[in-house]
Amino acid sequence: MHIDWTALFKVAGVSFVFGVGIVCVFSVGLLALDSGAPEGASDVAAVRAASPARKLAAGSCFLICAAAVLYGLWLIIPQFHK
Repeated sequence: MHIDWTALFKVAGVSFVFGVGIVCVFSVGLLALDSGAPEGASDVAAVRAASPARKLAAGSCFLICAAAVLYGLWLIIPQFHK
């Protein structure tokens, strides 16, 4: 039995980069929703106080994350490939 170590490390590296990348994009989305509201303000009030540009940036980040999850599911579930 022969193991192609180069291919294994390539797959592991790409998986690591995309795994960390999606987490970073989601974190940037959460950071975009943080409007710098006072400490005692509720989360809903903080999101409402965020500017429209920040809401758009956060929505874009969350859309990228959702697309990555759906693409991963498409790759895993064989019925989608027929």
